[in-house]
Amino acid sequence: MTTLGILGAGRVGTNLARTFALAGHDIVVGRRDPAAELPGGAEEFGPRIRFTDQRTAAATGDVVINATPGDTALARLGELRDELAGKILVDVSNATRHGPDGLPGELMYPDGSLGERLQRALPATRVVKTLNTMLYMVMTAPESLATSPTAYLSGDDQDAKDTAARLLGDLGWKADRIEDLGDITTARATEAVILLVTHVLRRRGLRPLAVSASG
Repeated sequence: MTTLGILGAGRVGTNLARTFALAGHDIVVGRRDPAAELPGGAEEFGPRIRFTDQRTAAATGDVVINATPGDTALARLGELRDELAGKILVDVSNATRHGPDGLPGELMYPDGSLGERLQRALPATRVVKTLNTMLYMVMTAPESLATSPTAYLSGDDQDAKDTAARLLGDLGWKADRIEDLGDITTARATEAVILLVTHVLRRRGLRPLAVSASG
């Protein structure tokens, strides 16, 4: 199994960590403040998950997942350029400015995408964008929705996307629900979906939500 470095210990990061650990992976979760107390204590997460700082998590993981806030991800991950060199970086974030109600507002990079900027900032890293068209609870439970959702892949390196697809399988995603859109520029389309998600959340509240390409 793979050692996964997960950057970010919020709802997204810990949700992914628990599910990947159940699938048999060893998980290193990088936190901004590794000394801060964890809700429920570290023992709640089991022996396959350990917590450290983000630089150590990036250096330790065979594959690294960015689950940090998208509005600060470019600067944060740029500082980890050496640790991420030669690795696959799976980016599940969206870069937006918060609206007055705290929900995602306008895109920070309307003329492109965070995925593209990460790839340019990390030329020795293979960036794959995925899981950013859904709320965090659907990432690890795609079967929870009545209509099967779709997980999209964007990235310049096919082997990296194939690896990401296998990891999605460990989260419960069936192969026919994973759509390879093409190179990293296609992340522009999936990142823009957050603008739709925001309006749905305002109407329906925080309920499982994802985009589906069923037809």
